[in-house]
Amino acid sequence: MKNVISQIDAKSSDSKSMDIVADNISKLKELFPEAFTEGKVDFDALKEVLGNYIDGREERYSFTWNGKSKARMLAQTPSTGTLRPWKDESVDWDITQNLFIEGDNLEVLKLLQKSYHKKVKMIYIDPPYNTGKDFVYKDNFKDNIKNYKEITGQVDGEGRNLSSNPETSGRYHTDWLNMMYPRLKLARNLLQDDGVIFISIDGNEQTNLQKICDEVFGEENIVGSIIWRNVTDNNPSNIATEHEYILVYAKSKTALEPVWKSNLSDVKDILIEIGNELNEKYKDSNVLQEKYSEWFRDNKSQLGALDRYKYIDKGGVYTGSQSVHNPGKEGYRYDVLHPETKLPCKEPLMGYRFPESTMNKLLEEGKILFGSDHNKIIELKVYAKDYLEKLSSVEVLDGRLGAYDVRELFSETTKVFTNPKPVTLIEKYLSFILSDSDIVLDFFAGSATTAHALMRLNKEDNGGRRFILVQLPEILEEKSEALKAGYQTISEISKERIRRAATKIKEENPNYQGDLGFKVFKLDSTNIKPWELDFDLTEQDLEDQISNIKHGRKEEDVLYEVLLKYGLDLTLPIAEHNVADHKVFDIGMGALMICLSDDITLDVVEGIAKLKDELNPEIMRVVFKDAGFADDVVKTNAVQILKQAGIEDVRSL
Repeated sequence: MKNVISQIDAKSSDSKSMDIVADNISKLKELFPEAFTEGKVDFDALKEVLGNYIDGREERYSFTWNGKSKARMLAQTPSTGTLRPWKDESVDWDITQNLFIEGDNLEVLKLLQKSYHKKVKMIYIDPPYNTGKDFVYKDNFKDNIKNYKEITGQVDGEGRNLSSNPETSGRYHTDWLNMMYPRLKLARNLLQDDGVIFISIDGNEQTNLQKICDEVFGEENIVGSIIWRNVTDNNPSNIATEHEYILVYAKSKTALEPVWKSNLSDVKDILIEIGNELNEKYKDSNVLQEKYSEWFRDNKSQLGALDRYKYIDKGGVYTGSQSVHNPGKEGYRYDVLHPETKLPCKEPLMGYRFPESTMNKLLEEGKILFGSDHNKIIELKVYAKDYLEKLSSVEVLDGRLGAYDVRELFSETTKVFTNPKPVTLIEKYLSFILSDSDIVLDFFAGSATTAHALMRLNKEDNGGRRFILVQLPEILEEKSEALKAGYQTISEISKERIRRAATKIKEENPNYQGDLGFKVFKLDSTNIKPWELDFDLTEQDLEDQISNIKHGRKEEDVLYEVLLKYGLDLTLPIAEHNVADHKVFDIGMGALMICLSDDITLDVVEGIAKLKDELNPEIMRVVFKDAGFADDVVKTNAVQILKQAGIEDVRSL
């Protein structure tokens, strides 16, 4: 059989984002092969396999609205777009692991399906609340890339589909649900098995949001609802509305850690600092406690959950905890003698939670606190430095802090963004979920508070967490302060916020070496053009048609589209090799080689084959430009040469 190079063109499956329907069918076939006949789903056989789990009732509980089926199909329709790199707007392009993507988040979520499938630990979004003034735009089922360009003024259209959604509209809730539903379905695919999503919302759509989340994530996977008291209503009607909600769902609740705790606490940091300061000044333990008690009395009202930390010793500020108790069932029984009375201390009701050997070690280390006599149950000494904050269902934080955060960075204008979330709020929730190199995704990025919060959190503990932000280049209102300040779109504000926040962190922490950069990508139509037969083509048109790459697209544009099609991380390091005077891009230490040059000779092909031996990747894939080969002989022989080198996957564009 003749060896040929598989071509990626505008009609091939590789030119589109992940086919979610095909993927779902593949999973179903893997689970229930007996439910397929001649490649089609046999629903009668599937019903038999599922048995009593099929609901055959004519009337059943359901949550539906006009357009739901279309919204579901929209989520399953592959995108033909791509993400083009914009180095000039990026920071630390070559080394950063963070992404900022400008574009319609529906299409971007589709394009991320291969590269970031089950890679995201946490999603935080602050979508439009549907107050009647928020912008809610209608998606175009036929061509959402064209729709996106019309919305953002990149091409002429009959009218913008981006508009306010007044409560008087007959489709007030429907339009909002049709916008949110496909985005949430796509977002779920990106979450790790132990991933979670936090969604900010107010009372306008809180009920509907919970219903669609119950459907998308499963009602058994709701983690909880946080009530955020963020404002004082000075003009109440019947009930003063002084709160918003943050809904939290898991990809799989059973995969979550049993307890969420956070090391992040401003109050804890203050207690550690005062403990160190007083220990430096006072060596006598009695004087030390006396001075701390004075400070504690003056500041107790400001300590919140740490207002029980009223003791100090050489180890720092501490409190007594009743965590010696064994909760819920019979524990260990033994005597702990009081140091003064020499009598056994009163035992906890269910006994001690750890064995006697552990208790003896704690006693030796001075970590057990005794009462004035043996009639009081002992306590465990817990230092402020070891305090772990719990994630409460009630959050009290002034919502105006978000505006102050932005104003501090954009001092040249009074109001660059409306109602941004406080950095403190988002940083707190990130600290409960993310660690190491975990990824947070925010596809309603707004003023980019999530990126600011993550960079600040990484600075606190020298972490390596990563962000992916997506924001529509929504055109600013004509009379807005931001437009007067020189910004044209919300995404411009987002990017500048990240730059300024990073600069501020660096100025305040000159020795900090963490990642304060981000790569900018912009949504666009594919770089690969279809072959169109046209008898009126000019000679120049014919020359343009020889190449399968659109006119005006750069090598880097094509390079990153290939990464998306192969499902590779967009922040992977990319090296360049000079092979027979031709540039060859090396992604992942030889995992993928891409040559987009013209006049490719056998010397180039053989050079790539040699790189396979030098780099020794487990699998190497190679991509050429289809019109780049010097002649058909080179193109024909390229596959055989690479195959002999152990390279089976060879494609052309």
